[in-house]
Amino acid sequence: MNISIIGATGYSGVELIRLLQNHPTAKIKSLFASSQAGLDLTEVYPHLTNIEQHTLEELDVEKTAEWVFLATPSGVSAKLVPSLLEAGRKVIDLSGDFRLPKETYESWYNKETANESDLQKAVYGLPEWFKEQIQNAQLIANPGCYPTAAALGLAPAMPYIDPKSIIIDAKSGVSGAGRSASLATHYGEVNENFAAYRVANHQHTPEIEQTLQRVSEQQPLITFTPHLAPMTRGILCTMYATITEEVDFQEVYKAAYEGKPFIRLRAEGSYPRTKEVSGSNYCDIAVHVDPRTNRLIVISVIDNVVKGAAGQAIQNMNIMAGLDETTGLTFSPLYP
Repeated sequence: MNISIIGATGYSGVELIRLLQNHPTAKIKSLFASSQAGLDLTEVYPHLTNIEQHTLEELDVEKTAEWVFLATPSGVSAKLVPSLLEAGRKVIDLSGDFRLPKETYESWYNKETANESDLQKAVYGLPEWFKEQIQNAQLIANPGCYPTAAALGLAPAMPYIDPKSIIIDAKSGVSGAGRSASLATHYGEVNENFAAYRVANHQHTPEIEQTLQRVSEQQPLITFTPHLAPMTRGILCTMYATITEEVDFQEVYKAAYEGKPFIRLRAEGSYPRTKEVSGSNYCDIAVHVDPRTNRLIVISVIDNVVKGAAGQAIQNMNIMAGLDETTGLTFSPLYP
């Protein structure tokens, strides 16, 4: 399986490089990074010296391999995907350009998105819930990091909770903001600090609602508040919802995720931490019922750069290629 990565020098791009080194049937053929074209990859990332040797190239669709990962900022993929599909490539897009309907995307992202015909070709790549559709796709819209953690945590509970009562309190490591420097991600701003941002208007809000609607046929209305935590990797979502039907939620979640290799359910009273999934493709989930308030409390954790981006993209590639979805992804989390 020959691979091209467009946007190879961002955090998601370099994570794809790291993970694909361990994939038994994948071979990176070309890396595209227009702003750094002509440089050797190791000039940008010295930690890859003697591991992965590539010269970064200016994008040329004709030079792309059969499988193309787009690790580009929002607004870029929409322009590139039509020519890639026309060239017969199988495309996995890590940006948000193909996750939402046109009007919704343009309202929340304040950018133009792809044309309607290309949007209709995209399959939303949350493997634990949409594996059958992924198998036959040519274009995958890889989910966002917050939507992955939130949707995996809430989806099994949807038939038994009030969909308009959902509150998602989410915390992310600074790598979620990408590699480009900004005041918000400056060391002096992030270190020994903890801050909410984009309150009630984060672009992942409609993606979470859309995914929960698709798995439950209910119309959720969520309150989503993201926070920036002083750590490099990881997302932790603590989610609250009013219970409408008394069930054994531990059994509900076990049944929903039986045979799903990257979902790890915690025993009652055990709560996951971001360190316990760092560097891995796992999503750890804990479920707790508060009888006093009649609320369900769900805690989910992922590594935002792996299960929230590059690892899930490779999981989707495996499914599209007819491989076991765990191929090249069965490594343990980094600890400590």
